[in-house]
Amino acid sequence: MRTITGLYDSYDDAKAAVEALEDAGVSSDDISIVTHESNGVDVEGQGNRAAEGAGTGAGVGALAGGAGGLLTGLGMLAIPGVGPVVAAGWLAATAAGAVAGAVAGGAVGGIVGAMVESGVPEEDAQLYAEGIRRGGSVVTARVDESRAASAEAILSRSPRVDIAARRASYADQGWTRFDENADPYTPSQIAAERERYRTTRI
Repeated sequence: MRTITGLYDSYDDAKAAVEALEDAGVSSDDISIVTHESNGVDVEGQGNRAAEGAGTGAGVGALAGGAGGLLTGLGMLAIPGVGPVVAAGWLAATAAGAVAGAVAGGAVGGIVGAMVESGVPEEDAQLYAEGIRRGGSVVTARVDESRAASAEAILSRSPRVDIAARRASYADQGWTRFDENADPYTPSQIAAERERYRTTRI
């Protein structure tokens, strides 16, 4: 299995990528989405709330998707260094478990650790986590090797962030890696990030 990942500045673009993956026959069980709560995704009334506290891991089964597609299983989760996110799928459940382990004195790394465990290179996982921290959305899909190229193409149909260019942009701002002990971004900081990348996809 290969893990294919895309970072999006727009939640709508990330949502479209999830829907395109499902339309192409990728099981909802093999797709995840994690988006910053600032994107205003409404999870009320879905009956699938998850881990509302500071990453306790309680109720993460609700993040595993379910009938009606992945996006019907969205729930809230708190990730250290990121703050509250709206998420669904296997990556979110893994991250919640990692957070719970870290709280108990076990594994550390939260969302980064979950991505690395799934096969995402650590350097990229650091960037994806930082992207979420700054208001973005990450979509991941686990696919057979034979479907990796088509899954990459599907994720690229929506305006996906060029991670090499974004890494360079973050580095120019003094960033080196995701820090789960850092304060989450404030609404004004996220607004500034959105304006910075509004007309580009770096």
